[in-house]
Amino acid sequence: MYRIWYTTHVAKKPEPARRGVSQLPPPDDTQGKRVPVIFYRTEAHGEPVREWLKGLSADDRKRIGEDIKTVEFGWPIGMPVCKPLSDGIYEVRTNLNQNRIARVLFYLDKKSRMVLLHAFIKKTQKTPDEDLALAKSNKRKHQRGLQ
Repeated sequence: MYRIWYTTHVAKKPEPARRGVSQLPPPDDTQGKRVPVIFYRTEAHGEPVREWLKGLSADDRKRIGEDIKTVEFGWPIGMPVCKPLSDGIYEVRTNLNQNRIARVLFYLDKKSRMVLLHAFIKKTQKTPDEDLALAKSNKRKHQRGLQ
């Protein structure tokens, strides 16, 4: 039974090559990512998360980038890397050197992209209300721009 299923569903014969047409699949912009990442862009064309990342050390940027990549390729993913906050906003959690904790807040837009809204170094146990409010504001602005 398995052999019949495999033969009819998986082991299909390739189509004969046509002159000048490549047999490679079309290029994929997401490169295997479940949710590609984009940076939230302000009306003045600034990208707050990208600018924040540029201000960090190379080691910190690398650690944060690895955690974002983990979410990109592994979505949906939970603790300890990713945690839902409220109103469709999630945080990527990264432990840095010197007992510092970085948070990158994001949401998934209607095009299934991970939109990085806001980032900060966490200094308290709870996510500060002003940081969450800023992420929510950026989310609303981004959604208005998509329509």
